Amino acid sequence: MKFLRIAFLFFFSIGVLFTANAQQDSVVLKQLLDKTKRLSDEQPVEKVYLHFDKPYYAVADTIWFKAYLTIEQNLPSPLSKIVYIDVLTAKDSVVQTLKLPVKNSVAYGNIPLNMGTYKQGNYYIKAYTRWMLNFPQDYFFSRPFTIGEAIDKELNTYISFQNEKADKNIKTTVKIQFKDMGKKVHANKSVNWRIFSNYDEFVRGRGTTDQHGVLTLSVTSKNGEPITNGVIVTDLTVAEKSTSSATFNLKQRLDEMDIQFFPEGGRLINGIANQVGFKALSSNGLGLDVKGIIYDGQQNEVATFSSAHAGMGSFFLNPIANQTYTAKVTTKNGLSQTLTLPKGEEMGIALQAASHTDEFLQLKIIASEAFFEAHKGKSFFITGLNSNVIYYAATVRLQQQLIQLKVPRENFPAGIAQFTLFNNESNPLTERLLFVWHKNNLNVTIKSDLPNYKPRQKVTLNFTASFNNQPVSGDFSVAVTDEEKVPVDEQNETTIWSSLLLQSDLAGHIEQPNYYFVKTDDKKLSDLDKLMLTQGYRRFSFKEILSGRYPAVSFMPEQGISITGTLRDLTGMPVRKGALRLMVTDKPISAEIVTSNTGLFNFQNLVFPDSSQVVISAKYNPNAANLMIMVDGMPTAGPGKNPHVYEEVNNIDTVMSAYLSNSQRQYRYLRTLKEVEIKGAAPKKASHMDHPSLSGLGPIADHQIGAEVFDGCNFLLECLKARATGLTYVDQEQKFYVTRDYNSGSRIPAQVFINGTPVDARDLNSVNMAELESIQIFLRDALGTVDRLYGTRGVMVINTKKAPVGKKISKQEFLDMIPKKNVITFNPMGYSKEREFYSPKYLPNMVMTSSDLRTTIYWNPKVVTNEKGESSVEFFNADGKGNYRVVIEGFDQEGNLTRGVFRYSVK
Repeated sequence: MKFLRIAFLFFFSIGVLFTANAQQDSVVLKQLLDKTKRLSDEQPVEKVYLHFDKPYYAVADTIWFKAYLTIEQNLPSPLSKIVYIDVLTAKDSVVQTLKLPVKNSVAYGNIPLNMGTYKQGNYYIKAYTRWMLNFPQDYFFSRPFTIGEAIDKELNTYISFQNEKADKNIKTTVKIQFKDMGKKVHANKSVNWRIFSNYDEFVRGRGTTDQHGVLTLSVTSKNGEPITNGVIVTDLTVAEKSTSSATFNLKQRLDEMDIQFFPEGGRLINGIANQVGFKALSSNGLGLDVKGIIYDGQQNEVATFSSAHAGMGSFFLNPIANQTYTAKVTTKNGLSQTLTLPKGEEMGIALQAASHTDEFLQLKIIASEAFFEAHKGKSFFITGLNSNVIYYAATVRLQQQLIQLKVPRENFPAGIAQFTLFNNESNPLTERLLFVWHKNNLNVTIKSDLPNYKPRQKVTLNFTASFNNQPVSGDFSVAVTDEEKVPVDEQNETTIWSSLLLQSDLAGHIEQPNYYFVKTDDKKLSDLDKLMLTQGYRRFSFKEILSGRYPAVSFMPEQGISITGTLRDLTGMPVRKGALRLMVTDKPISAEIVTSNTGLFNFQNLVFPDSSQVVISAKYNPNAANLMIMVDGMPTAGPGKNPHVYEEVNNIDTVMSAYLSNSQRQYRYLRTLKEVEIKGAAPKKASHMDHPSLSGLGPIADHQIGAEVFDGCNFLLECLKARATGLTYVDQEQKFYVTRDYNSGSRIPAQVFINGTPVDARDLNSVNMAELESIQIFLRDALGTVDRLYGTRGVMVINTKKAPVGKKISKQEFLDMIPKKNVITFNPMGYSKEREFYSPKYLPNMVMTSSDLRTTIYWNPKVVTNEKGESSVEFFNADGKGNYRVVIEGFDQEGNLTRGVFRYSVK
């Protein structure tokens, strides 16, 4: 019902504006509104947010999460019924993909961090729907997380870097401290080390740790090109014939400052007071505290400034014609930089923010004297929108240089409001972003039945949800963690507010996104406004849609699992009205359909778990032996670029020390069996050496990927796009390139082979995944035998399993082995299995047989308040003492978001 109510209010308010302004102006304004409305009607903005049980994990943990889907006004989304979750390494390799059914705009999921699949390191998760694939990945949900190792770990390490200039190069001194798991230093131990740059060995050496267990090494870049994608591999000799390895990332960078200036409204205008935002970043991409002075051309001081938060701030400047202004910026550690500000314009008009009130967003339109004289009395148009939907529109006449506007705050949902000023030719002239924060948010109060608890004691938490002091029925998720074991930097968290109201609409990295929503006050709202001045919002271009060029839409919202394709005869012609039957092996699931006039088929609204085997048969048609079934591939998000490189944790052992110490005790029963040498000839696996045409390649590939990595994969090419280490796939050309060559400008593709046969990359989807043995990647062809023959650079070899030798088969068995084109068997991605969070129950006087070392004490993604706004949960504490942290997040049916944090003590 909120849609209808908002729509009525919107058109009613616009109608008042039309009657209050000249009739000719209404034509231009109506065109702006109609074209923007078409965009919001045809391409509504859908967003995904994931609430996790905690911010970081250890190998063998399980990630628990709940997905919330919203559209405009933060309303629960009715569009998509499936959400996808990708887990990626920091280097953008897809580790795992989940497919979850969406009911009532929410979904529940879990990701077991299995040993062997997950290692210690930095990862990130992105979440999206198929509808969201129509738009840039910048607006997908994305959150980094760190995984530590506590089971098979042998070394505890700490690394530090010191960079200094060496002529045109950078010299990096690296110090690595090695300790055993009991925190005892490995003193006077021999260490072999290698440094790789872009997957090539750059330098190697050997050293010995000092009495503090510290190894010191140095590396200098070459040819003025710093190492930006480097890896340090160390092998520490802990005992005779026993070594332990550790790997670290290496990025060479000098301490430098990058500062940019952003005039409010887009341009500096002479003769008027301009607010100028600035953003200062260090070489690690994070905000840098700075202060500075603005000088005019005669070196007179005209303004001073200092950063307020995360390197951002603002100052006011009234530029004079024919005057040049410079900024001298300094940092606490002595860095200094002098920059020239953009030149002021004589002919200009700007949209600026004024002091806001609880009831109104206040704006001012201010024109230079020259602009005012040239456009006096002309009409201009202003719109205010959020997520492609216009909530405010007005016509203004330039009767004076300064025009002040009051915009009712209640007209806008919480989030980013984009105000744009147009001329009478519908050309956008200036814009201003404002963040709308409502003090009357959805509120959830949390009360515990006792003020303090004992370990393993039962806890009852009561929740009451209200909006404007009225009870609210809402959908929430609750996580309880032991804060002593899981300390949290609350300002760095990704929350339902920071994600749906901020990160989902702003391009680029936002440092400490939850800073603005923890005890929000006037200073934090002021800092948030500095973010609006300096960060880009570009969901669409007004120039594009006003000229009728709307973003292309290739994917429709999914309503369930669908399997599509084409039925053809052996000549390639589509078969109309062909009968097809679908069956899921070992499941009571089947469906029958008839193809369209163009041979297309679409099995819709299927429900089956992941890893299910699906069979589609056309055997019941006339002339069935001459038919073939072609199944469409599943669109994927494809490889993106890690947006969280600035948040990577180098020293995981130190940062997660408390958590990993607990995990080491929690998982002490889990150990990977050590390798045991068994004498005897192992069966030889397929490799490139089996094919004479590839025998010129080196005996060992640069990268080898086993078939087990592709469990659940149905189309090899789609899965390889992100997992082919050292190679980059370009969709438009359907070719792989060696990444380091492609980044340096080379456009010579790599050659792909299936066994010894050269093929195009698109042919990889024809590989039977059940027969896949391994994939070998050669970034260099040392002898050049392949490169010269095919005019390529780099080789990828797909090896399939060898057929068994020495077994006689009958003719019928042989015929049965030949794939039948009119029957296709494959494993499409199904829904990931839902699991219940285990919460133990402790009875009075129960004998304790083992320690309860849980870090996530309780997780419940299905907390729903009743018509009185009430709900409650019960669970038992673990053995840990100290503060336990309760986090509840969720929304109601009116699009109101909430988050609450509550702590109780266990003594």
